[in-house]
Amino acid sequence: MGGRKLWHIVSQQIPTNQQIGRDAFFDLLRDQALLVHKRKTRAYTTDSHHWLHKYPNLTKEFIPLRPNQLWVSDITYIRVEKKFLYLFLITDAYSRKIIGWQLSDTIEAHNAVLALNMAISQLADDHGELIHHSDRGIQYCSLKYVKCLKKHYINISMTENGDPYENAIAERVNGILKTEWLYEMSLKGYVDTKKAIQSIVGIYNNERPHSSIEMLTPSQAHLMSGELNRCWKSHRKISPGHIAKQP
Repeated sequence: MGGRKLWHIVSQQIPTNQQIGRDAFFDLLRDQALLVHKRKTRAYTTDSHHWLHKYPNLTKEFIPLRPNQLWVSDITYIRVEKKFLYLFLITDAYSRKIIGWQLSDTIEAHNAVLALNMAISQLADDHGELIHHSDRGIQYCSLKYVKCLKKHYINISMTENGDPYENAIAERVNGILKTEWLYEMSLKGYVDTKKAIQSIVGIYNNERPHSSIEMLTPSQAHLMSGELNRCWKSHRKISPGHIAKQP
C-alpha cells in the first residue's frame, strides 16, 4: 500500500518515543527501493458510441451518508504476459468497499452483470434508495445490465461529459489496485490472476486504511453511517444531497 497508509499503521503500533516522522519514513522507503512507481500503459475499456439508452448523472453534488446509497462501477485492464485481462468492479462510494468484481479475458457485458450480481447478493431487500453510477460504456447500457438494476429497484446514473471527476471514486479504486499491487506482481494466466485479485480485494477491504474515510478500512466504514471526514483537503466543493428518483 502507499507510504502514507504504511506510516499511519506503523505509527499506531510503536511507542511514542520511537515514532518516526512522515518525511523520514518516506526517506527510509526510498532508500530501500520500496516506494510505489506510477506507470502509464493504457488499454481502452469504454465504448460509449452506441445506440443504447444513456442515463443522466444523478450524483452531482451528492455525498452518501450510509453504505448502499451509491455504488460506482468501472472496468480496468490488467496486462498478463502478452495479453490483457479485464477487471469489472463495483465499489460502495460511502465506505470505499469493493462489493462486486469479476475477472475476464473479454470485455463483454455479461461479465459486468456477474460483478453486479455479486454486489446485489449482499444487499437487503429493503435497501432503500440506491444509485448505481458508471460511465456510458456499452456494458452498463446493455439490456441485461439495465434490467438487473431495475429488477432490484436501483436508480441508474451515468457520466455525461467524459470528466474523470464524474466517476472519480471508481477511477481511484482502479488506480490503487494496480499501482499498489498488480504492477508489482508477475502474473501468469487467468487462474493465477484471479487468485491474486481475490487476495488483493481482501487486503484492500479489510487492512488498507483510507484517508478519505477517516483512515478506516472499507470494511470498518461499511458498518457505519453519517458523514465521514477526509484526512486530506479538496478544492472541489461538494455537499450532502438527496437522491433524485427516476420514473
